[in-house]
Amino acid sequence: MAKPLQQYKDDFDTKVLKVDRDSIHFDDHGRLSISDPDTEKALRMATEIIKKPGGVVGFPTETVYGLGGSSLSTESVKAIYAAKHRPADNPLISHISSIDQLKRRLLIPGQKIPAVYEGLIEKFWPGPLTIIMPIEDENKSPISPCVRANQPTFTVRMPVHPIARALIAMSDLPLAAPSANASTRPSPTLASHVYHDLKGRIPLILDGGACDVGLESTVIDGTVDPPMLLRPGGIPVEMIRKVGGPFWQKIVIAKKTAGKNEPVKTPGMKYKHYSPTAEVVLFLDCGDGVHSIKKYIKDHHLEAEKIGLLRSEYFADSSKMSGLISLERDLGQTGLDIQKNMFAELREVDELGVDYIFVEGVHEDHEGLAIMNRLTKAASVVVKNDEVTVRGPQ
Repeated sequence: MAKPLQQYKDDFDTKVLKVDRDSIHFDDHGRLSISDPDTEKALRMATEIIKKPGGVVGFPTETVYGLGGSSLSTESVKAIYAAKHRPADNPLISHISSIDQLKRRLLIPGQKIPAVYEGLIEKFWPGPLTIIMPIEDENKSPISPCVRANQPTFTVRMPVHPIARALIAMSDLPLAAPSANASTRPSPTLASHVYHDLKGRIPLILDGGACDVGLESTVIDGTVDPPMLLRPGGIPVEMIRKVGGPFWQKIVIAKKTAGKNEPVKTPGMKYKHYSPTAEVVLFLDCGDGVHSIKKYIKDHHLEAEKIGLLRSEYFADSSKMSGLISLERDLGQTGLDIQKNMFAELREVDELGVDYIFVEGVHEDHEGLAIMNRLTKAASVVVKNDEVTVRGPQ
């Protein structure tokens, strides 16, 4: 039996290894090839770690960087929770490299993928879509109960990122992998974000550059009728309705935050999330922002505070705000750009030492639904039409 890695201590010498995503290829039959020797060596090193009980590594996916350990090993799953300081009743998503691996490693003999997912899987896998699957027999299920927080369901997706998919395929282990950040912090979209949060807590981070999508996967539940959107993410709900067939036309959007004692099927529905150290103030329907920002600063006596501004579509630049803004960043003009840049900019501005981060909100459709899901969870104050709501990060 493999000797467990050290865990539950902040004493790892965390290594960061560069990997070349372009050197990794899967053919039409799912066979893996790697042309760069250094990339293959780094992936084999990561594979050896996650094969041991308690072994976890940081790695890139197309959504955000993940902190992965075997979904079949309770010791590994506990190591994930410990490294992140994550509440144990917040379930994890299992990541697979192929449908074949899902059937062999996560399902019990004879279990089938529910037919309602077939069209969506064909269109969006591999990709940023997570589905809810039933646990048909808890006594026979190979999945650690800690992955699913003792719920009668589990969540699964197939990432499209070649580094993530190669790591999962080489180990032949489905990986439980939440975002590779300290719990409550903004999700990481660069290896440097992972290192900042988890240095000393994990042995290895695979550096594959910036993530393409920039926020977490969409989570849907087809085990209930009507089906539910549990977490908006990289696949907009409009695409789910368009591709999924009649059953998915009636999809219901779940509330953003579950109650304190309410069990949840998926991450992102409970506890404080996505929050930098600085206080986040979210502005909605405030025109170019000039009047609303000046009024908020004056009413709350923030003239001497260091304030960062994250703009998107309508807000004016800080030159129109009488020197009240210390620094500003543009999140982008499109939903795709904003979701890709949002977490990185929250982190960067925060690390520059601001006291407050003012963020311009967006319309809650298409990519905007997922963007606003994250921003409202990060914000402790919401200003809408100059009305202030103090809510505390969720």
